[in-house]
Amino acid sequence: MNIAIIAKTIYNNLEIYKDQTILIENGVITQLDQKEIPTNYKIIKADIVSLGLLDLQIYGAGKTLFSADLSHESLEEMESALINQGCTGFLATLATNSDEVFLKAIAVAKSYQPKIGNFLGLHLEGPFINPLKKGAHIEKYIKVATKQYVAEIIQKSEGIVKMITIAPELQSEEIIDVLNAAGIIISAGHSMATFSEAQSFFNKIPATTHLFNAMPQLQHRNPGLVAAIFDKMPYASIVADGVHVDFEMIKLAKKLLRDRLFLITDAVTACKIGPYQHLFDGDRYVMPDGTLSGSALTMLKAVQNCVTHVDIPIDEALRMANSYPSKLLREEKLGNIKVGGSANLLLLDENLNPINILFRDTIY
Repeated sequence: MNIAIIAKTIYNNLEIYKDQTILIENGVITQLDQKEIPTNYKIIKADIVSLGLLDLQIYGAGKTLFSADLSHESLEEMESALINQGCTGFLATLATNSDEVFLKAIAVAKSYQPKIGNFLGLHLEGPFINPLKKGAHIEKYIKVATKQYVAEIIQKSEGIVKMITIAPELQSEEIIDVLNAAGIIISAGHSMATFSEAQSFFNKIPATTHLFNAMPQLQHRNPGLVAAIFDKMPYASIVADGVHVDFEMIKLAKKLLRDRLFLITDAVTACKIGPYQHLFDGDRYVMPDGTLSGSALTMLKAVQNCVTHVDIPIDEALRMANSYPSKLLREEKLGNIKVGGSANLLLLDENLNPINILFRDTIY
């Protein structure tokens, strides 16, 4: 299919183009700033064109929670639901769980043949976290990493595990070195690390998980992990729903972390089976005991919240949802609108409502 997108504004990383037309042939961008549209092209108009969105931490979408249904059908459901939300790349995430569940998830993900292509791999949030900051994670599954178990994860995943959240203060430096050598992105989270501990481990750890959540509060006599994040400036994910983090705190984090702060949804779906049962309660999900769990966000809603409630310009809010996470994940193919590149485009109206998603050779 040949497509011509007439755009009022194109946001492409740090570049902003006005009143341009993009030509796409069979899913590949062939022209930018085209002056004349050939007759055999389908024309789509949009106020805003951006890269598709990238979610590095999401547990479920549509009607499925991946950890409760470890199947190819579950991943296919997530792909379909998320592409229609403008999410052209995601990491299916599992919270702290049994060895059996983690290894089965790896086997399922590794053997999955993506139907759409926006499934990029797994994010294991745990089990190597600090029980003092477990949040909604189940304590009986939490443990300290061993070289043998980490080696098994690496060997069996064959690259499908892209990211892992750990409490670094409880793990040996050898474990951190092994994960880095395997190319798995380490993110510090569910942690009680002191300021000095975090100052040390952020030399080897590039990211931190859901800033402010599941970590000690910032205190003037005990600065802790949050202060170290502001000082060392790793990539930091944040849940911009106004529930997990107040919008005023997101403003503060943005001023300090600038292009290191990026958006995730940490989203779950309603689930009444298995160890992680999520109940929808107004504007959030909670566990049966009332503990706040995952969000009800979409990536586009997170962008909209940043513009509306955090006073972040549209172009920067979009970068927080595509350019910055793509750099952390080292998925450059998702991070640029260029001639010769695959179509990975989110088309919006002036109010940031979706018109279409173009991904590869398909319009959604």
